[in-house]
Amino acid sequence: MDMTLSEELAYRGFSNQTTYKDVKELDNEPVTFYWGVDPSADSMTIGNLAAAMMVRHFIYHGHKAILLVGGATGMIGDPDGKDTERDLLTLDQITANKAGISEQYSRVFSGHSFETVDNYDWFKEINYLDFLREVGKNVPLSQMLGREFVQSRLGEDGTGISYAEFSYSLIQGYDFLHLNRRYGASLQLCGADQWGNSIAGVELIRRIEGKEAHVWSAPLVINKQTGVKFGKSEDGAVWLDANKTSVYKFYQFWLNVDDESVIELIKIYTLLTKNQIDELEATFHGDKAARLAQRTLAFEVTVLVHGRKRAESVMRISETLFGDGDCKSLTNEDIQELKRELPTVIAKVGVTPLYEVIVMAGLASSNGEARRFLTDNAIYINGLQFSSEKAAFDNQDNIAGHAIIRRGKNTSAVVDLTN
Repeated sequence: MDMTLSEELAYRGFSNQTTYKDVKELDNEPVTFYWGVDPSADSMTIGNLAAAMMVRHFIYHGHKAILLVGGATGMIGDPDGKDTERDLLTLDQITANKAGISEQYSRVFSGHSFETVDNYDWFKEINYLDFLREVGKNVPLSQMLGREFVQSRLGEDGTGISYAEFSYSLIQGYDFLHLNRRYGASLQLCGADQWGNSIAGVELIRRIEGKEAHVWSAPLVINKQTGVKFGKSEDGAVWLDANKTSVYKFYQFWLNVDDESVIELIKIYTLLTKNQIDELEATFHGDKAARLAQRTLAFEVTVLVHGRKRAESVMRISETLFGDGDCKSLTNEDIQELKRELPTVIAKVGVTPLYEVIVMAGLASSNGEARRFLTDNAIYINGLQFSSEKAAFDNQDNIAGHAIIRRGKNTSAVVDLTN
């Protein structure tokens, strides 16, 4: 039996602060809600993706979605959580970023009904005096000054805050008011860090329209090992855009999550049912070394963000490089994906000595060291241990015109084979 929405949100860890006195109100009549992302970059991160997954559950349970791209708010930048003023983006940057976010909405919410809006469309015509009369007169200064980030920026050790960033919550609050008037939106979904901005909209709707509106926030996903916001890697944020975080690195990020967090992340970032997750969890705890939970998480999230074909490709690559996969199963597309990640060198079949290839690929620092690796059986060609009888590549090593050479467990390179 399917869970109700309130039960689903609790089970998956999407419950945090809310204005609802009884969360079961979510299980009643469908409502129109909105959720938005500012175009501070041309891609969402996996932090945004967590909230997007929550949005999918609201849609699945019959609620109507409005997805906002913050063209207007993006011109200022949300100051919450920031120690210093943001650098303003150019209008061209904002336009490009909006296009990137909108495209990702289409992918992440593919197959679901939603409407995309841009708050610049209604702010570009607003008269400043009208805004002050309608919005400014209905927002107590004490409410704005009480925000924690404002207090920290204005405190003795703070860097100060501009009038523009101080006014950010007014802009977001007006978004909720406008969407309430235009579409009947009565609920805003957000992450925990947007609670204050979202409440501003609830208050405006109550004061100006005399209507009830609500906020539902999800807790931020925290990396249990580091204690920082989830979604960071050694290279920085993990992006949904393959040009910022390659599909291979995206898959590897999920594959490397710790045992303590993996089931919780599966609940957040996949659409597997409770029964499927329970079964997976039991199998995982019976043999953690097999890393079934991590492999399932990596595949499911990569399918959602990058499509099944790319997900299957990076899964084959990963199993070939680090597991028991057969290199011969790799397609030309797989090899091209690998070449974006690994060093690539050229070798002439039957001519270029293997030890030279090893040095060119950066797997050894000298010809002497390369020969020692070969003698010590530390070199693998297409997943098979090097045969001491072999001095150069032959035609049997050819996989779509390439070979994969590996030293030890984790250091690999792609070899373009020529005749």
